[in-house]
Amino acid sequence: ELLLDEEGTFSLTGFQEFTFLPRHQQLSERVRKRLYYGWDKDCSLDNLSSPVADIAVELLQKVAPSPIRRLQKKYVSHVSREACISPCSMMLALVYIERLRHRNPEYLQQISSSDLFLISMMVASKYLYDEGEEEEVFNDEWGAAGKVDVQTMNTLEMNFLSAIDWSLYTDPRELFEVLTWLEG
Repeated sequence: ELLLDEEGTFSLTGFQEFTFLPRHQQLSERVRKRLYYGWDKDCSLDNLSSPVADIAVELLQKVAPSPIRRLQKKYVSHVSREACISPCSMMLALVYIERLRHRNPEYLQQISSSDLFLISMMVASKYLYDEGEEEEVFNDEWGAAGKVDVQTMNTLEMNFLSAIDWSLYTDPRELFEVLTWLEG
C-alpha cells in the first residue's frame, strides 16, 4: 500500500519491484528464443529480428499489393532500428492489419506496403508506449526513421485510424495468437 513519509506525503518506498504483466520475464524469454533474438538476456528487444523482418515483408506485400513503394527488407530493418520497434509493437500492428483485412480491405488496396508498415508500427508503438509524459512517440521521429515528412506521417496516421475506425484496443489473447502464428 502507499505509505506516508515524515512530511505526510505519499512515498513509494514500501513497494516491491512491479511488473505490468504477470510472468513478463517468461514472455520476454519466449519472444527472445522463438523469434530469434539470440540468447543474451542483456540484449534488448528494440528492433525486429531478421526472420520477423522477412515475415513482415512477405505479409505486407500480400495485404497491400500496390507496386508503388513496395516494402523491402532493407527498409524494414532500417525503420526497425531507427524507431526501436519492439516485437510487441509488431504483433499489435499485425492484429491491426488483420482487422483492416476484414473491416476495410479497400484501404489496403490504396496504401503502399511500405507506408502500411510504417504507420501500423507507429500506431502500435503509440498505443503501447506513449504515456504522454516521459515516453512519447513523435510523428516527426517516425517520419525521419521512415524517410517521409511529418505532414505525410500525420496524413497516414489519420487515414489509418479512420480506416480501422479507431479500434485500437486489443485483447491480450489476440497478441498471443499472433505470437503463436509468428513462432510457427
